[in-house]
Amino acid sequence: MRILLYPFFVLYRIWFYILMALPILIMFPFLVISILKQEWYPYYFKMARIWATVILFGMGFFLKIKRDVKYEKGKSYMFVSNHTSMTDIMLMLYCTKNPFVFVGKKELSKIPLFGFFYKRTCILVDRKNPRSRGDVFDSAQRKLNQGLSICIFPEGGVPDDTSMTLDEFKDGAFRLAIEHQIPIAPMVFHDNKKRFSYEFFSGSPGRMRAKIQDLIPTTGYKLEDKREVKNKTREVILEELNNPSLK
Repeated sequence: MRILLYPFFVLYRIWFYILMALPILIMFPFLVISILKQEWYPYYFKMARIWATVILFGMGFFLKIKRDVKYEKGKSYMFVSNHTSMTDIMLMLYCTKNPFVFVGKKELSKIPLFGFFYKRTCILVDRKNPRSRGDVFDSAQRKLNQGLSICIFPEGGVPDDTSMTLDEFKDGAFRLAIEHQIPIAPMVFHDNKKRFSYEFFSGSPGRMRAKIQDLIPTTGYKLEDKREVKNKTREVILEELNNPSLK
């Protein structure tokens, strides 16, 4: 029976990429202007949030957001979440008004049109190049010094095993947060894998839940404490995934 749905899955994927491209085309001149100077990045970020909102609602996702905390305007955070779908990018943008910069995989820069802005506004990591990690760390430090926040998916990518609830976390996000003494801002995305996973013949409109969790402070922690902070963050996210507070 599932094979009868294959045409729907194909059309659903095509519609997703149309929704990705359409707002960019409409806002293209303003987007280009907003990336000409670093201090104009907050204007770009506002347009990125509009882009994300169009995609999420255009795909038929009914968003349900629960917040345990409100982010302070003008304060830097390290945003982290579980990572199972390309829609994690859009939902992360939708969930916060604090301008942040993504640390993301270099491969996404190859997507037509989207990739043009992605590689000019995000910090790209090439997982095949060991030197890339050092470059990423330096770039992230510069963004934090400019008063921006950073978003890192600490699993380091989408797990190959689609049955896995949450992969082990990498150190990078927590090292940066401790060095800059900024709080960890965990989020949990419950339904993104079900709504739009990396498996081609999958996905559907429907409910998309996000839990904005309490901040995890790093004040007073040292680099040798990064494992403790990392494990605490992972436990908080995993507990919410296993026992959703959103129904």
